[in-house]
Order: sequence, then structure tokens, then C-alpha cells
Amino acid sequence: MLIHSAAQVLTLAGGAQRGTSLGDLGLIEDGAVLFRDGRIVETGLSPDLLKKYPDEKRMDVRGKVVMPGFVDPHTHVVWAGDRSAEFEMRLQGKTYLEIMEAGGGIVSTVLATRNASLKQLKDQTRPRLKRMFAHGTTTLEGKTGYGLNSETELLMMQALLELDQEEPLDIAFTYLGAHAVPPEYEGDTAGYTDLVCEEMIPALADWWAEHTKRPFPYIDVFCETGAFDLAQSRKILETAKEYGFPLKIHADEFDNLGGVSLAVELGAASADHLVVTSAEDIKALGKSDTVAVALPCTPFGLAESEYSPAKDILDAGGILAIATDINPGTAWCESMQFAAALACRYMKLTPNQAIAAATINAAAAIGMEEKVGSLETGKQADLIVLDIPDYRHIGYRFGTNLVETVIKQGQVYQG
Repeated sequence: MLIHSAAQVLTLAGGAQRGTSLGDLGLIEDGAVLFRDGRIVETGLSPDLLKKYPDEKRMDVRGKVVMPGFVDPHTHVVWAGDRSAEFEMRLQGKTYLEIMEAGGGIVSTVLATRNASLKQLKDQTRPRLKRMFAHGTTTLEGKTGYGLNSETELLMMQALLELDQEEPLDIAFTYLGAHAVPPEYEGDTAGYTDLVCEEMIPALADWWAEHTKRPFPYIDVFCETGAFDLAQSRKILETAKEYGFPLKIHADEFDNLGGVSLAVELGAASADHLVVTSAEDIKALGKSDTVAVALPCTPFGLAESEYSPAKDILDAGGILAIATDINPGTAWCESMQFAAALACRYMKLTPNQAIAAATINAAAAIGMEEKVGSLETGKQADLIVLDIPDYRHIGYRFGTNLVETVIKQGQVYQG
């Protein structure tokens, strides 16, 4: 199909964008995109491609913007139940840590998820994936982390694997057995850390080899006060690395424990949250290929005033991405468009920077930049058509879905 006469085609060509170079959209006015067999063949000016390919099936998108599908590189999209009652508690003045200490927070979702069957997990997750897709997300990362025992963590992974086959979105997989300390290990974080390292990670390696031929999933850890300290996080990630798993880390959401420098040292694909990251850690990040994944929906969901220091990360030369962090407790948000709007307002990104952070840099955060995140010859034909005349409407507008059409691997889905 030849998509033509776009007001703007944003190719995002050229790979992940570091530092102050963030925001190169590869913009083509009156642009066109040709794809065949689910792959991009060529981008260029509409008159040129219409002349060069006269016999192609065509889609006239006159006056609209065409760009790569959004990539959401940090999600907790699989869970059971909800935590609407905790939202009310927060409005009454309770902090996130206070809610956790009262038995709420992540542990509340753990209990609901442990009681759910595979079918129930999939049935509750599928509508979230469909809403994400309708809002233009064509690739996402999905984490486990609400089981906190080997059985339920693997059940969540099974749900992700099956949903990846059944839904049009591509899913990158992350195992987050070290998301929190389960109730049965209350007061014994060291004991649970040992369980993760000695039983859960080895069990995952065996289970994965038995159930799929895919590359190993990422292993992640929540390095934070009330979760896992720096030494425990190191032990978990080093164990994972010994087994051959690629790495990620949650760090610096509330306290700066040094998780970012640990991620850089161990060659993690990304370090995520990064709200209170130190200047030293930012400097280390800027010299590495570890992607800084900011989650603006999370401080927004918590009504916090601090967001990821995007300017400092970019000035240091870092690779910055954004994600929704969709989860039941702090950020039930299925729209990367809204994440971009928040990033513009509270992280002070420009619309073009937010778009790059939500596409090609987000793809780099999950190791998929060679496959998705830009419109380049040979890449997957993952595109969205937005009913807007100019890319700057992304970020400028919020609370409505601007996506008219989603194209995933060459298949057309109407919004």
C-alpha cells in the first residue's frame, strides 16, 4: 500500500537520539510511505512515489500526520482487580509508602492476581491492550511483578506470551519477581532476595526454554526504599546476568539509592522512573547506552510535583525515552499521547522531542530499535495516521484520541 499526500510524514530515521539531538523527526511535507508484506519499502515526497509506483493500492491521507506507532517501553499491563479505594486514600492525604505499610499498594494487587486464573488474567488485560492499540501504541513492554512467587509470576508471563500471539501489538517481556516483598516475607527482604536468586530466576530460565524459542526476557528489580536496597538489587541483577538474562531497573522514584549507576555498570538496557536521580548518576547515564525511561504519568497519578530531570539527562548526553507505566495503583493510563502531553508540560520537552522519546528511543529501551520505532526501509510497517494537520498537536492536545488509523505490520485497523 502507498500512503500518500500526508501533511507531514515523520520518519524518525537514523537510530536512537542522544542528548540534545533528541527531536529529529525526519519530517517530510506532502509525504508518502510505501510498504509491502508488512515491511517499509520507501518513504519520500508524494509526487515522486505516486509516479514511481503507479500500480500500488493507495490510501490518501491528505492533511493528516503519519508517523511510527508509539512504543511504550515500561508497562505493568497484566494484573487482576483494581485499587480505586487507594486513590481515594491518597486524596485523603495518605502517601504511597503509607499505603504500602498499611497493606495496600503493590501487595493488594498481588493478592488479587494470585487468585486469578490464566483466563481471568488475559480477560482483564485484553481490553487494556486494545485501548492502548487504539491510541496508537503498536509495541510495548509488559512486566510480571504481581505474583511475587514463582507460580504466579510464570502464570503472568504465560498470559503475556499468549496475548502477544492473540493481539496485534508486539510485546517485549520483562520478569519482575523483585517488584516488592510479598506478605509471607514481611520483615525478611533478604530472605525473599535469596528466593528470587536461588529459586525464581533458575525456574524462569528452565520454564522459558520449555515454553518458547524466543530470546530471554528482561529481568527487572525495584531498587527503592521499602522494596530492595542497592546491595539486594545488585545480587538479583548479577544473578540474572549469570543466567544470560538482559537487565532493567526501577530506580530513583522516591529515593536516590544508586540504582542508575548499578544499571550502567551491569549494562542494563534501561533505568526507569528517575525522578530524584543524582548528578553523578546522570553523568554515568550520559556516557552509557542505558536508556533513561521517564514515566510522567506516575508523578501525575500521585499528584507529585517532581518529574524526571529531562534537561539534565539530555545535557549529559543520555538517551531519553518516555512510557505510560500503566499499572493499577498510580498510573492507569493507556495513552502514550497523554504521556507525551505530560512530558511537554512537566519535563519541558518540546513536541518533537516527546515524539522521538515515545518512538525510536522507546524502541531502544526494549532492544527493538532495529525493528520498530521509525519508518525506514526494511522495518516493520507499524504506522499511525493522526487526524491533525501538524505534529505539534501531539503534546499540545490531551484528553482525546488523535489517532484515526493504526497500521500494524501492514494490516490496517481503523480507529
